[in-house]
Amino acid sequence: MAGSAIGPEEPDPWETHAGWWQEGFTDGADPEYEEQILPLAAEHLAGARRVLDIGTGEGQVARLAARLGALHVAGVDPTWAQLVTAGQRGGGPVYARAGATGLPFRDRTFDVVLACLVFEHIEDPDGAIAEVARVLEPGGRFLFFLNHPLLQTPGSGWIDDHILEEQYWRIGPYLTEDSTMEEVEKDVFIPFIHRPLARYVNALAAAGLLVTRMEEPAPPPGFLALADEYRDAATIPRLLFLRAEKLR
Repeated sequence: MAGSAIGPEEPDPWETHAGWWQEGFTDGADPEYEEQILPLAAEHLAGARRVLDIGTGEGQVARLAARLGALHVAGVDPTWAQLVTAGQRGGGPVYARAGATGLPFRDRTFDVVLACLVFEHIEDPDGAIAEVARVLEPGGRFLFFLNHPLLQTPGSGWIDDHILEEQYWRIGPYLTEDSTMEEVEKDVFIPFIHRPLARYVNALAAAGLLVTRMEEPAPPPGFLALADEYRDAATIPRLLFLRAEKLR
């Protein structure tokens, strides 16, 4: 997907388009969250006591952690419009306005930290992952959800080649780190930062976080049913999930 460079002088797109996210991806509206992301999060949140949700948005994953019985759930997000709605929707978590590279918590506060489709929008992933490790207790786990860095690279997509009579999934410039403003819906522009998977895995390793589980689930049935062309890409994962554990 084509995009333009992110400009610091532009208004904050997350504040501008918070309603777009809340209406389209929360409160049961999105099949990928309902059928895939939330069930996967629930599986790996089992037994969690103190949970931090980074980039919580309006709090749907934080509320899930609270429903599962975590004793303390906190969500942080830099966007006021999201936090206001999170507070209105309640459900148990507490919220604070903060970015991922400056978490307002003491060392070793949480036994689970999660970030769901957030690091694609963070400018300093190394600093953010170092903060995850800082606030995790030894043996704690980090639940890391990403748009698949390889198969969802900008410029990727399903190709129906009528000349060669072939169908295939084209991969964009995977090794090139790239910051763009993507038009995700008419007149809705959101910043995305593409990085190779190695950048994230090496940052996890440098922070003392050991990857213990990786999932590349197929798109769920509810998503594939949204459009005929989606069914053509049923074997191409959109989501990557990593579970990492703090060594010490």
